[in-house]
Parts: sequence; C-alpha cells; structure tokens
Amino acid sequence: MSNTSAPQASAAPTFCPEQRRVYVLIAAILASSMGFIDGSVVSIAVPSIRADLGATLADAQWVSNAYLLFLSSLLLIGGAAGDRFGVRDVFAGGIALFVVASLACALAPTPVLLIVARAVQGLGAALMVPSSLAIIAKAYPKAERGRAIGLWAAASSLTTVMGPVLGGLVLTWLGDWSWRVVFAINLPLGAIAPVMLLGLVPRDSRAADRKLDVVGGLLATAGLFLMALGLTGGTDTQTLQAMLLTLAGLVVVGGFLFWERRAGNPMMPLSLFRSVSFSGAQGLTFALYFALSAITFFLPMTVITGWGASAAEAALLLLPLGIAITVLSAFAGRLAD
Repeated sequence: MSNTSAPQASAAPTFCPEQRRVYVLIAAILASSMGFIDGSVVSIAVPSIRADLGATLADAQWVSNAYLLFLSSLLLIGGAAGDRFGVRDVFAGGIALFVVASLACALAPTPVLLIVARAVQGLGAALMVPSSLAIIAKAYPKAERGRAIGLWAAASSLTTVMGPVLGGLVLTWLGDWSWRVVFAINLPLGAIAPVMLLGLVPRDSRAADRKLDVVGGLLATAGLFLMALGLTGGTDTQTLQAMLLTLAGLVVVGGFLFWERRAGNPMMPLSLFRSVSFSGAQGLTFALYFALSAITFFLPMTVITGWGASAAEAALLLLPLGIAITVLSAFAGRLAD
C-alpha cells in the first residue's frame, strides 16, 4: 500500500485515501468530544442530579465511578477489539453504544438506572476512546500524524471547555431538571460520526488470529469494582465492610496480574513494564489524570454546594485550564513532528 515515489518520512502505509482523511479526523473529534464533555459537564451537573433525583453523595460518586470503572477496566480490550475486528467498525460500534446509553441517561427516572446507564456509557467509551487515536494513526502518514493529533486534541479541548460553560448556563437558567440536557448533547454529535465513518471511510485490515482476553477483562472489572465500592462507601456502610471490600478488590487485582503473566493473549502484557520509558510514561499519565479528575469532580461540587455558587460560575472556574489546553495542543503536535 506504500507509494515508493513518496518521501520516506511519509511512507508509512495508511488505509484511508488522502482526500478522505479529513472525515476520519472529524469523526474522531466528534467521538472524543462526547467523552470529554461527559467527563467535564457531569461534574457540574452532580448537584442538580442529587437535587432532582434525591440522590445521596454515594449515588453521585457512582454516577461518575460507574462510567470510569468500565472505561478503565475494559479500555485495553477495546483496543484489542479494534485489531481483531477492524478499528473503523469497532469505533463506529462504540459511538453507537455510547449514544444509546446517553439517551438512557437523559431519561433515567432513578439514581440506580442512571448509574446503570453510565456503566453502559463506559463500555461504549472503552470501544471508542482507543479507536479514536488508532484510526488517526492509521489514516495519516507518520510525517503528518503529530499535526493531526494536535488538531484532534485542540478541537476536543475546545468542546471540553465550552461543554461545562454551556451546561452551567443551562443548569442555571432552566433549573435542576435540565441536567438531562447535558446527556442529550451527545445525541447530535454521535449521530454524525458513525454515518461519516461507515459511509466515507474504507474498512481497515483485521487481525483474524487476535484473541480477546475476556478473562482478564472480567478480573480487572471485578477487582476495580470491589476497590471502588470499598473506597466509596455510603452512610450505611461500616468501616470494616469497606476495608474488606477494598482488600477483596486488591486480591482480585492480584489474580488479574497472575492471569496476565500466563495468558496467551494478555490484554496488558506485563513485559512492557520492563521498559523504563514505558513505565515512566504510565506513571506520569496516572499522576496527571488523577489530579485532573479530582479537580473536575470535587471543585464544581464544592463551590456549588459549599459556597453557594451557581453552575455557570462553577463552569467558569474550569475555563482557564481548558483554554490553555486548547491553545497549546496544536502547537505541541507540531513540536512532536
């Protein structure tokens, strides 16, 4: 598939013709925007969700936890599924599942059903998120890849910035019930991307011999669920029970690591961590996203419930961070090239 007359820096094979690469980039931006908007706007909407549905603080935490649990535990399987079944098809399927779950979130009548719908959203995101960058990497040659990823990051950051601001204004003007509109925002975004992918982007190659590590995925999900349940707790949960749940989660995670070391097709090959560069990058990423997630979850809830600020005012607090990311992402992409 490579063109021998092209410069060597651009000789990496791609599955997408040059004139259609822009559609790949737009679809990736739309899909990523849904995930980023959900992460940033939901934190603004948590006080309204609690007021409208009568949810407890533990319920509110699980509205966030359910999504992150399934996203984080199944993310690697989602990436492997793209190799096995084709990145384009898995990407489109993940977007469709995410949109259906978003509609269920918008219509949820109880905290429990909202949490379940958020879990399904996490499953859709686990298929969608790794494919969004993978499909850009496959569509663009190496010499243009950094710029494309920079544009993806800048555009996604812009929607992440504007999402909470618009969501905060809606919640302030329309009242607590309008948290449902926050999830409905995903519907028009998600309707365009799969049509664009399936109609304009050719199907990429599949690794038919690639097997999915289902056992590893189940162990990771169970272990993280037990740990999150123990650490989250609730008003009727005793300290001893929380400690036992957390300990059980650690045991299951240990079982996950044991399985990954012996599985024929592990979702997380432990040999990768022998690389200092790889391990350092994972540690840095963990620290950065740990801090970012803590800020975006606790800061809006603190200023709204503790300081009496409006949702719009809380959204403005996150604006400088988002603007900085938006402005610098494209520049950083060019530096990477």
